[in-house]
Amino acid sequence: MRYLFEEYAFDTDRRELYRGADVVSVAPQAFDLLEYLIRNREHVVSKDDLINAIWNGRIVSDAALTTRLNAARNVIGDTGEEQRLIKTLPRKGFRFIGPVREEGGKSSEVPETEPEKLALALPDKPSIAVLPFQNMSGDPEQEYFADGMVEEITTALSRNKQLFVIALNSSFTFKGRAVDIKQVAQDLGVRYVLEGSVRKSGNRIRIAGQLIDAASGAHLWADRYDGALEDVFELQDQVAASVVGAIAPSVTQAEIERAKRKPTSSLDAYDYHLRALAAHWERTRDATEQAIGLFEQAIALDRQFAPAYAGLAATFQQRTIWRWSTDPAADASRAIACAKSALRLGRQDPWVLAQSAIVLAAIGYEVELADSLLEEAIRLNPNGVLGWVGGGSAKLYLGDHRTAIDYFQRALRLSPLAPSIFFAHGGLAFANFFLGNYEQGLKCAADALRHHPDYVTALRITMACHAMLGNMEAAQKLWPQVALLSPSDRVSKMRKGAPFRRDQDLAKLQEAYRLAGMPE
Repeated sequence: MRYLFEEYAFDTDRRELYRGADVVSVAPQAFDLLEYLIRNREHVVSKDDLINAIWNGRIVSDAALTTRLNAARNVIGDTGEEQRLIKTLPRKGFRFIGPVREEGGKSSEVPETEPEKLALALPDKPSIAVLPFQNMSGDPEQEYFADGMVEEITTALSRNKQLFVIALNSSFTFKGRAVDIKQVAQDLGVRYVLEGSVRKSGNRIRIAGQLIDAASGAHLWADRYDGALEDVFELQDQVAASVVGAIAPSVTQAEIERAKRKPTSSLDAYDYHLRALAAHWERTRDATEQAIGLFEQAIALDRQFAPAYAGLAATFQQRTIWRWSTDPAADASRAIACAKSALRLGRQDPWVLAQSAIVLAAIGYEVELADSLLEEAIRLNPNGVLGWVGGGSAKLYLGDHRTAIDYFQRALRLSPLAPSIFFAHGGLAFANFFLGNYEQGLKCAADALRHHPDYVTALRITMACHAMLGNMEAAQKLWPQVALLSPSDRVSKMRKGAPFRRDQDLAKLQEAYRLAGMPE
């Protein structure tokens, strides 16, 4: 169907908007919104109608809806002030009020037969394309910024070895074109598509982005970033880091959900790995046992699959540290062996490097080696949250508490909702404890416990901070709770069982635990 109004032709079959003979670039959601308003132009469309039609009933903020409406107005030369074509009726909804003429059937510009395209096979790991961002400013000078933003995000994503990222020159073939996300995904052979826009107002700029699962059309993530244009390159770096830090966990979670839906008979090593990660992140005794079995199945299917070895190492570590193991020494030994196998097979994968290094530091006590491996992981992928969390832990063990705080805070900025982010809160609590900032330590420990109430390490440091503040009643009330989760805890075991390198740090912890009532 073609809808004609003013000098525009809106073609729903080709998903294109023409102004005279020129094609006008329209973001997919703006196109859908415009189509819905034009098709329902005989009556007022409510906010709920739009959300149900365009976002399938998902929760959408007023700001997001306003942004899409402004985008739809902008492509047809309308504005929120003028409302020549799209009218907002306060407390009622919206209506397309321009005169429209309809032309049925296929548009005359479309050839009757088109060569059939072969869909590209999806890679064996999550695949993503970053489409050119739309310049919403009406200022051609901002094209360079929008293109640079896409380049920075693509480069940052490419550092994540567990993602297959489409090269920039392929993505940019869609620049200035009205696109259908499913078609783009088929043309490029990807499962996920990131699209966005850039809008400049004075010396301020707003960057919006959304991650879409092309197969289902589901929006997995969306956000916006505001900044000043005083330092363009710094702003691009900051936004790229934030976007990538948010996208990577969203893609992983989407892949986990996809693997869960697959029948068991068709699972491959990667699918078992994903299911194992989901079980590992539950952090319960039963789920940890399940994760070990799933990682072992992944390895049985692919003996060269480094991430599965790293995940299995982390799960044996988890079973040991969380006191769920019936043979802690054997589990610790298996964790170290798996970590070293992962490093042998996947030394260039920053996630494998970080996960393996964390194991080697925490239960292998190879802190100096782990520290160098984590620095390498950060160099390979500066936006990988696990590298910063692990790096913070290594600095903490080495006694470099202020640097540890910087690393943990970087992790929190990158991905505050990552499954393992409570380790960063717990690490901040320990670093502040060692620096004598006991009140701040309590706040950080509380943040960790909010994520995981049974995180015994956070309970221990809460107890220690209370003891050093002289809050003996609060400290001693916590000891029975710690003892229930970790009944073998003893002050004398701290020196043997902790990777802290500085004697004064260990002595301070022992003093605090002793005051709180932990047996000698």
